Parts: sequence; structure tokens; C-alpha cells
Amino acid sequence: MQVAVVQQASALEPEVNRARLDELAPRDADLVVFPEAFARDFGEAGSDVSSYAEPSDGPFAAEVARVAGARGTTVVAGMFETSGDPARPFNTLVVRGEASADYRKIHLYDSFGYRESDRLMAGPLADPAGAALVKVGGFTLGLMTCYDLRFPELARILVSAGAEVLVVPAAWVAGQRKVDHWRTLLRARAIENTVYVVAAAQPAPRYSGHSMVVDPLGDVLVEAGDDAEILTVGLHREALDEARRTNPSLANRRL
Repeated sequence: MQVAVVQQASALEPEVNRARLDELAPRDADLVVFPEAFARDFGEAGSDVSSYAEPSDGPFAAEVARVAGARGTTVVAGMFETSGDPARPFNTLVVRGEASADYRKIHLYDSFGYRESDRLMAGPLADPAGAALVKVGGFTLGLMTCYDLRFPELARILVSAGAEVLVVPAAWVAGQRKVDHWRTLLRARAIENTVYVVAAAQPAPRYSGHSMVVDPLGDVLVEAGDDAEILTVGLHREALDEARRTNPSLANRRL
């Protein structure tokens, strides 16, 4: 499966970001992953984003679907989605193309001085029966968003339900140790679960950049720097199978 990871900052104007979907999505990828909140940036810390929330069949998701269809690919991108509380939308990943899904971020970023839960609604808790999984290019993908990465139990739930690739769009806020945490956690989720990890981040200076794809033994296949960039790489079934033969930790678990 050929994957493209788009490290690009989202603007404050939704129409600009919708246009960028078409401008930035490559034509030769099976899966194109944009960052968290690509439909509209969070704005200043603590900003009210409710007026930018859209339904899952609104203008942004419709454009994601159109671009996916035009490219013959599957696109993942983040948006703010209307919820039952008009003041607190969901932080949602929309998947359109070969597969269609909406994943609402479970772990809101109430950390490092931020309070995402003041402005956003958490998605429903994950369980193996309701895990956020989609099938693309012969692989089963599990969906996570940004701060979800710090909770290994969510990754394990997805993998226990069949995920072979963890897809992690993010707007990983910049700061002391943040790139080191990001890189360490992405590699840890890959190693402990023997899965590929595909992570699309927003770039510096506000966010940490360093989008990357990690293989099931923890090797970084491609990694961006601080600035806007598009990464491309192939994921191979043989590498996944070999990693799980070499390190059969999933089979060796004692619960």
C-alpha cells in the first residue's frame, strides 16, 4: 500500500483548507493522511471553535470524498464536527474513499496547560466491538488522534480488534521535549504492537512537525522536519508478517 503523509498547516479560513485538499493530495497513493483539525486550525489556545463545526456530510467531508474519488484513493483528514452540544463539537477524523468512517477523538488534550475539553466533546470510549477500524489497500487501519497517542491501551484495543496500521493525524503543540515525546511514543506504539504507524502532524512553529511512518519493528521509514512537506512510502505485508514472526509479542501475551 502506497501512503502519502501531508504535513501542512491548516488556516483559519475553512475555504482555504478545503481548496488545499485538492492541491496537496498526491495522485499515486492508496492512502493520503492529512493532520488533525485540517478543516480549520484551533486558533488561539482556548478559542471557541463551535461556529466552525460541520456535520459529517458537510462541505469539508464532501470535499474529502470528492478528492478521494478524483484521485482513486482514500483520504483521512481532521475537522470539527457538530455534536449534541452546540458549544462543544467533536474533534473528528473523516475517512472517505475505499473506506468511509468518522472517528471522534476520545482523549482530549487536557495537559501541558491546555484544556481541550472546555471547547470540545470527547468521542465515545473505545472497545473491541466498536473500535475505529477501516480496510484500505489490503490492510486494516486503526484510527487515533494526537493526544490519543499517549494512551497505549487505545492502541492495544485497536490492534486486538485487528489493526495492522495505526493512523495518527495530529496537531502536536510545540514545546520543550515535545518532538522527543512524539518520536518516542510513535515508535513505542509500533514496537509494542508490531504494527505500522502513519503519523501526520502540522508543521512548526506552532506545532512540532516531524510527521513520520514507522515500521512494525520500530524503524523510522520516512520523517519530515519542521516545515511543510509531503512524505511518501510503501507499506508491505511481508514486512508486517516478518516482524510478527521475529517478535511474536502479541501471541505471547498472558492476560
